Amino acid sequence: MPSYNKLVRDKIPQILDQKGISYEKRVASPEEYKVELIKKLGEEVKEFDEDGDLEELADVVEVVEALKKLPEYKGVEESRRKKREARGGFDQKIILKGEKQ
Repeated sequence: MPSYNKLVRDKIPQILDQKGISYEKRVASPEEYKVELIKKLGEEVKEFDEDGDLEELADVVEVVEALKKLPEYKGVEESRRKKREARGGFDQKIILKGEKQ
């Protein structure tokens, strides 16, 4: 039987209960939560990279939204806006080719 020890969405225990699947559940400490969210982000980005699926992109966005709620990332939207204002976004689809300096 496969084993796992990972951060899951809030309703996963309820879904497993309905299916009669046994599991152990605990709540992460704040430090562990941050580590697990970053790990989950890498996992979801990898899945999106492999599949390019809308559902996988939604998972990436959900993890990013959770990270934005952590105290150390509260200012990310302001930082994003400032960076966009200074350097632009990706709207013009520009690709550069050259040698790294």
